Formats: sequence, structure tokens, C-alpha cells
Amino acid sequence: MVKLIMGLSGSGKTKTLVSLVHEAVNTETGDVICIEKSPHLTYDIPFQVRLVRTDDYGVNTNVLLQGFLSGLHAGNYDITHVFIDDLNKILDDSSNKAVEEFLGWLDRFSQCENIRFTVTHTADPATAGEGLRKYF
Repeated sequence: MVKLIMGLSGSGKTKTLVSLVHEAVNTETGDVICIEKSPHLTYDIPFQVRLVRTDDYGVNTNVLLQGFLSGLHAGNYDITHVFIDDLNKILDDSSNKAVEEFLGWLDRFSQCENIRFTVTHTADPATAGEGLRKYF
């Protein structure tokens, strides 16, 4: 399952994500991971959650993020939920088409490996096509 939280800058996406992370810590039976580009969530995320910064690993393209997520799972089969904050800052191509393709891959990966994903993306929801809206 993939859930997309999409909105303009300042609309509360990260605050919503942090709230969902706190909820997941109390309800998930496996490991919870939170991925961000830079270290701005360090003090907002509970210590039980593995906080990973993509800048620390040179992850800055769509393909690298796919490989990174696959590698995280290969190293830890107990992951049940992954949160990704500011997808548009991590990906090299954050156009609606590229994000739709990435989310499609993420959805297939999610179903295959039984991992839930919650992703925030800064963009106007009014410009989202059906390919993105199905993840709202």
C-alpha cells in the first residue's frame, strides 16, 4: 500500500507525516523507517524509528532511490512501514509523470514485499492526474 500526501509548501504535509510516524510506532509489529533528504526531522521522530538521510548515501535520483529501498529491505525483512518525506527534494525528476512512475514501482514493490509506504510530495494537488490521485 502506498499513500501519497501531496500539497503546496507550508500546507502541513511533514507535520502530518510526523504524526503518522508516531502512530506507526505504536501500532506496527515490525520496523519503521523514515527517509528524508536532510536532517530536519531528527528531533521530531521517535528513537524507535530508523531515520535515514539520503544525502548521507548519495541518493539523488529516481533509480538510486529504488535501489536504496530495495537494499534496505534486503538487509532487513522486518520492515513493515517506510515513510518518505519531501520526495520532490530527493528525486532528480519530480515531474508528475516521473513521480507517477516512481509511485507505480513503489506500489508493486509494496505488494510484493508487504511493506506500507507513506510519501510526501510538494506540488499542487489540483495538477495531479489520476495516476497520482489514486494514492491520495
